[in-house]
Amino acid sequence: MYSVDELADRLIDLSFAEDIGDGDHTTLCCIPEGAAGESRLLVKECGVLAGVAVARRIFMRFDPGLRMDVLLGDGAVVKPGDVAFTVSGRVRSLLQTERLMLNVMQRMSGIATLTRRYVDALSGTKTRVLDTRKTTPGMRILEKEAVRIGGGVNHRVGLFDMILLKDNHVDFAGGIARALERCHAYLKAKGLDLRIEIEVRSFDELNEVLSVGGVDRIMLDNFSVDATRAAVELIGGRFETESSGGITLATVRDYAECGVDYVSVGALTHSVKCLDLSFKAV
Repeated sequence: MYSVDELADRLIDLSFAEDIGDGDHTTLCCIPEGAAGESRLLVKECGVLAGVAVARRIFMRFDPGLRMDVLLGDGAVVKPGDVAFTVSGRVRSLLQTERLMLNVMQRMSGIATLTRRYVDALSGTKTRVLDTRKTTPGMRILEKEAVRIGGGVNHRVGLFDMILLKDNHVDFAGGIARALERCHAYLKAKGLDLRIEIEVRSFDELNEVLSVGGVDRIMLDNFSVDATRAAVELIGGRFETESSGGITLATVRDYAECGVDYVSVGALTHSVKCLDLSFKAV
C-alpha cells in the first residue's frame, strides 16, 4: 500500500506528463532559459483556502530551485484580493507548474469551502460531517485532505481500511445475518482488526442488525427525518449512527437534531464548485 506522500508524488508526476508531454513549446519559444521572475497566488472569491502544502510539493518536485513564501496557509478564510503566497525563480518553471497547482488548489479550496458550510450548519450539535469514496480517481487523498481542512471528518480512505456492508453486499450475501456472519469469519481468518459499519434501508433491516449485533456503526440510508429520529431512539446509543442519502445544506441540521453521530455527504467531493484563484506575474 502506498503512503500519502507516495500517492501525491505519483499524481504530480502523472499530471506533469499529461500536461507537458515532450515540452511546453509555448514557454520554450518565448522565455529565455535563464529568465527569473516572481508570481503570486491571487484569491478572487470568498472561501476557505486549501492545497497550499500540496502546491509547495508541486513546485519543489518540478524545480527545487523555486522559492515559495507563504502568506496564508491551509484553512485560512480568504476574500477577493488576498494573496496566499508568492513563488520566485525560473520563469519557465513558474509557467509550467501554474496550471497543475491551480487545478489542485482550486478544487481543494472548493471542497474545503463547502465542507466548512456544512460544519457551520452543524454548529451546536454533536453531529460531524463525513466525506465518501465519491472522489475524482487518483485525487482521493488530496480531496479528503481538503475535507479535513474544511473541518469535516474523513470516512474510510478506501476499500482496505474499514468494513462497510452496503445494500449490494447484503443482497449478494443473502441478507443481514449472513453478511455479518461471513464478515466476522473473514476478519478472524485474516487476523484483521477493522471497524464494521452496515447500511440499513428499513426498520426491518435495522431490527435485524440490532438483534445480530457485531457492528460499530449503523448507516441509515435514505431515511426521512422522522424515521431517523425514531431509528436513533430505537438504537439507543448501542452503536454509532450515520445518516446518508440526499442530505443537503438545507436539511443537514434537521438530521443532526435527530441525534445522529455523523452525516455523510457525497456532494463534498463529487459535485463541488472550484474556488476562483489565479497565479499572476508580479
